Amino acid sequence: MDLFLLADPEEKSIQGYLPDSLVYIAKIKEETIAGYILQPIGEAAYELKNIAVMPGYQNQGIGRQLLDHLFKVVKERNGESVEVGTGTFGYQLAFYQRAGFRADRIDKDFFLLNYKEAIFENGIQHKDMLRLVIKL
Repeated sequence: MDLFLLADPEEKSIQGYLPDSLVYIAKIKEETIAGYILQPIGEAAYELKNIAVMPGYQNQGIGRQLLDHLFKVVKERNGESVEVGTGTFGYQLAFYQRAGFRADRIDKDFFLLNYKEAIFENGIQHKDMLRLVIKL
């Protein structure tokens, strides 16, 4: 659970989407270093609910490798698109855009309504969630 709390600080939220999701973990020897949680949301659509890389392994291309694996999994399941929600600014947004995700819609006040504690990045509070989609 510690791994996925890096990307979503609400444990209750993670536990809410885990039962209906596919969970993939990357390990080196016995050490968990990264993973993602993927949830079907329609006949040919999936949502990336969580993706995380342990701090000591970040900025080494592992996150991108996880996305490539995710795209392969979705295609093998006859999926046509992947959706992800992220903040409206920050390094996560650039990460998804570099991978080909495009803005689809905004969930106003998402972080204000769904998280007990405020989430700040670079001194700015996250309030709205940007929904991104990639067609495969």
